[in-house]
Amino acid sequence: MTEKVKESGHREQDVALSHTEEKDVRDNQSLNSVSLYAIVHREGLEELQRPMMSLWWSGVAAGIGISISILAEGILHHLFANSPNQFVIENLGYTVGFVLVIVGRLQLFTENTLSVILPLLSKPSVNMGVCIARLWGIVFAANMFGTFLAAFFSFSLQSVPPELVEGMTAISEHYAKLSPSDAFSYGIISGFIIAAIVWMKPSVKHSQILMIVIFTYLIAIGNFTHVIAGSTELFLLALQNKISVLETLSLIGATLLGNIVGGTGLFALLAYGQVVREIEK
Repeated sequence: MTEKVKESGHREQDVALSHTEEKDVRDNQSLNSVSLYAIVHREGLEELQRPMMSLWWSGVAAGIGISISILAEGILHHLFANSPNQFVIENLGYTVGFVLVIVGRLQLFTENTLSVILPLLSKPSVNMGVCIARLWGIVFAANMFGTFLAAFFSFSLQSVPPELVEGMTAISEHYAKLSPSDAFSYGIISGFIIAAIVWMKPSVKHSQILMIVIFTYLIAIGNFTHVIAGSTELFLLALQNKISVLETLSLIGATLLGNIVGGTGLFALLAYGQVVREIEK
């Protein structure tokens, strides 16, 4: 390979690179926007082609896995009960479930608000829309089933020590105090952040965990709402009769809409808009 390098005076010089040097250049070269789009677009198409049962069980596993965030927060809440920095510390636990689910490539609904939408934006069709609706429906239902199981096992079957359930309940009560309009508004930010994580993943191969921790910690510390992680909190409160079924469903529905607006209505459209002229060439 010969690479053109412009020097001062606009003179061009040929730089001959060995095979090893070529590889080093490719490995250290940042992905541009079109490359990122192509990678996420391809991942979206692969998700749309997965069998229904694969989506379901992966979604259930993601629901259970994301609930580890609430468990980790509950543990830290209990351990640092007398610390003036309790809020700052306990919210670090929120990142744990997201690392498990995203790095483990489990089906998390809010990730699909970006990846499967890009194929629809590039080639809109009724069939593509139906496929996306099918995937969203299966994954969301599976995530909800998984988070309910996690809440049920934690409280009703007492698989988690009572003092830790108290911690989990304490960190969940803030959600029940939100109005549906607040849950919707705060959900927009969370949806945007999760979509941004999906977009950035190909660029940070060797530091994915750090990136996930930083951005999901931002969701936690800002008290933004995430429909899947948040449903664990709401189900846990509902099982203890601290919140009604109607309130639970209204908050889940409002947060769901907010996450979709943030992930699909904002980030996906912006991500597509910045490359649309280049991919049409």
